[in-house]
Amino acid sequence: MRITISHNRPKQEMKEAVERSIDQLFTGFNLGLIEFANQRKEWSGDRMTFSLTAKIGFLQTPIQGWALVADRDVTLDVDLGLLNKLIPEESAKALLAQRAAGLLGK
Repeated sequence: MRITISHNRPKQEMKEAVERSIDQLFTGFNLGLIEFANQRKEWSGDRMTFSLTAKIGFLQTPIQGWALVADRDVTLDVDLGLLNKLIPEESAKALLAQRAAGLLGK
């Protein structure tokens, strides 16, 4: 799923906000206790790729995606893995957009 959030802050400031926020972005899913592990982030220019593993009880699923910081917006592209089966896509997209906007200071 892809989410675009507009901003009016300097690009470097938004890159720093994305770096801080990606850790917290997925904690808003109300599926009980979710543990996140094996988080990786890597920047290449204005694009950060990320991956992590979500653990819910005995279930584990990879989450991966990228964030692209442009002059006036941030685009997030996220694959929620098996979480997409547990949460309707539109609900997940709305929740991620709301959380991302809040974490990025929008």
